[in-house]
Amino acid sequence: MSAQTPLHEFSKFKVLLIELALAMGGFGIGTGEFAIMGLMPNLSSDLGVSEPEVGHLISAYALGVVVGAPLLAILGARLFRRHLLILLMAFYALGNIASALAPGYDSLMLFRFIAGLPHGAYFGVAALVAASLVPANQRAKAVSRVMMGLTLALLIGNPLATVLGQSLNWRYAYLFVGGIAALTAVLVFFFLPLNRDEPRNRPLHEVRAFRGAQLWYALAIGAIGFAGMFCVFSYLAPTLLNVTGVDPFWIPIALAVFGLGGFVGNILGGWLFDRLQFRSVGLLLIWAIGMLMLFPLATGSVWSLLLICFLVAQMSALGPALQTRLMDVANEAQTLAAASHHAAFNVANALGPWLGGMAITAGLGWQSTGYVGAAMAAAGLGIFMMAWRNENGAQLVAEPD
Repeated sequence: MSAQTPLHEFSKFKVLLIELALAMGGFGIGTGEFAIMGLMPNLSSDLGVSEPEVGHLISAYALGVVVGAPLLAILGARLFRRHLLILLMAFYALGNIASALAPGYDSLMLFRFIAGLPHGAYFGVAALVAASLVPANQRAKAVSRVMMGLTLALLIGNPLATVLGQSLNWRYAYLFVGGIAALTAVLVFFFLPLNRDEPRNRPLHEVRAFRGAQLWYALAIGAIGFAGMFCVFSYLAPTLLNVTGVDPFWIPIALAVFGLGGFVGNILGGWLFDRLQFRSVGLLLIWAIGMLMLFPLATGSVWSLLLICFLVAQMSALGPALQTRLMDVANEAQTLAAASHHAAFNVANALGPWLGGMAITAGLGWQSTGYVGAAMAAAGLGIFMMAWRNENGAQLVAEPD
């Protein structure tokens, strides 16, 4: 069985089962990553810390992704993808169960860091598996279907975890995530066959191949440009309570609307990249700047806030677009580049709450996160323009007179 063209080996139903198993992992990871945002007031009260300090727990998880994505991708380069996916999901289950049992703020900070370690490597390997199941011109859509689990986490998992945490205790949200991760490991074991012919690489070979300006441009766009969405999303719950002035009942509703926007954006991103290629990234960043600038103006009414949440969340379209872009420019460092994509997005997940928290602490108000986010998206657009000029300039030099 060929690792590059297994489309001829598997039925559509078999491919669907594999994508379902991989997407389940994305659902668990997305719920684990974002649950804290809906439960920020609960954790603040229970742990006796401020809400910006709870934001540091988000940054700790994101730092775990940044450290773990390249490290585990390199260490796992010689493993079969099936085995690596199962190990990563087992690791994720343990990290979240430990988070649920953490006795205090400092230990929870450590366990959130540990839980973040397998995040990027899982998504990177899952994206490579998904892309190998379809023809080359359908890769972005295949990646978006697997990433759909992440957007469904925003739509269903995160609101469900919020309700669970509000009605019982925030610890049950992480137990829920640990169970999803364990289920994913079982599904991958049963649905994804072991392919002994798939290409494997030596760890040092992956590192040596991990170079090239376009690869680093793509990672920088994700790390900086996508921070705008996290800047708003991380403080959505306290913005609803302190600015819009609504009952906590509205928090899971707003999170579900945000998730619906991410779901639509994820599908849009795969579709758009398959048609426009790298140009789609620039268009998505321009859209993001406009929507983030509108966010502070929409916080006065719950209905306008729900609408802008849906529109801002469509920044998720950058996910499959940049993931596929990295596959195009990574050459022989496919596993490391695919995992590093999620490390870059979690730099954004750390940078967004940090910069937003600075603006809030400085007295600029909860709604100032929209302006800070727009500035980050604009910086991402600037990096995109540098990448575009670099690529097209190189093509002109390469063309004969």
